[in-house]
Amino acid sequence: MPVSTRTPTRTLGRRADGTPGPLVSTLCLGTMPFGTRVPEDRAFAILDRFVERGGTFVDTANCYAFWEDGADGGESERVIGRWLADRGLRDAIVLATKVGARPDGPGTWPATAEGLSERAVRRAVEGSLRRLGTDRIDLLYGHIEDRAVPLEETVGAFGGLVAEGSVDVLGVSNQTTWRIERARTLAERSGLAGYSCVQQQYTYLRPRPGATFGTGLHASAELLDYARTHPGLTLLAYTPLLTGAYTNPAKPVPAAFDHPDSTARLAALREIAAETGATAGQVVLAWLLGGDLPVLPVVGATSPAQLDESLDAWELVLTPEQRARLDTAQAGSTDR
Repeated sequence: MPVSTRTPTRTLGRRADGTPGPLVSTLCLGTMPFGTRVPEDRAFAILDRFVERGGTFVDTANCYAFWEDGADGGESERVIGRWLADRGLRDAIVLATKVGARPDGPGTWPATAEGLSERAVRRAVEGSLRRLGTDRIDLLYGHIEDRAVPLEETVGAFGGLVAEGSVDVLGVSNQTTWRIERARTLAERSGLAGYSCVQQQYTYLRPRPGATFGTGLHASAELLDYARTHPGLTLLAYTPLLTGAYTNPAKPVPAAFDHPDSTARLAALREIAAETGATAGQVVLAWLLGGDLPVLPVVGATSPAQLDESLDAWELVLTPEQRARLDTAQAGSTDR
């Protein structure tokens, strides 16, 4: 299967020796529903289209999607593993997965999450490698916080996997900025590989004050500032399109983003979409990719056509004036 050479790319974090991480397409394919809500044949078609369009970066987790009826959490990794084997594309794909959130035993999640102890991390990685049918993970994330385990232990476990060669680059998701900074400092002092990628929820709309996201976290102003001032740290955004709420009238804006500030920002977004002939979702992706802090979006798709809409955002470049209007839109700014 041919792989496009015209896709926008960027390096992903940094390796333990300080060299740039792998080169990836600037849109990452999220695969949470593969093997559950998206059956395997359709998942294969979406993955095929992603590669045909030049995509090289695929994101999953060892717990996707345990909450679906009859699922155990390994469905997405298994589908990707079978697709990689069938298509012979392992070396063409930069593969990211996450550990720490998979349920481990009876009880109520997230209390049952496997966590980030050294034993749990190593056992989780062994399972992911087996399901994915590979001997390496290009990007390994700690999926959710585990404050019951000393951070030194988690840092040592992740750094050890890099030293042993089963993991290339490290990342972290859904953790506070101070914890990320502390973990990176511990790794540096210990001579270990540290986190160089951070994946949080992030989108054009801003959460209402006090909004919470369960075990997830939305990128804070502090994290954005931290990423701007630390070269080599890659910020990735999950749920950047709010599961279709920007473009599908049948999907309301999630409650966490439903406040007057969003009204103004949605008005600005619609203006720019009309001017460019793009969809509102494509404008959001272009806004993320082209800012002073470029953010790498993780986009989901349940069909090749839906994926195409996101990938077409590669062709959209916002003017400085359009970006300024998007950046400055806030409650009260729509009054003319």
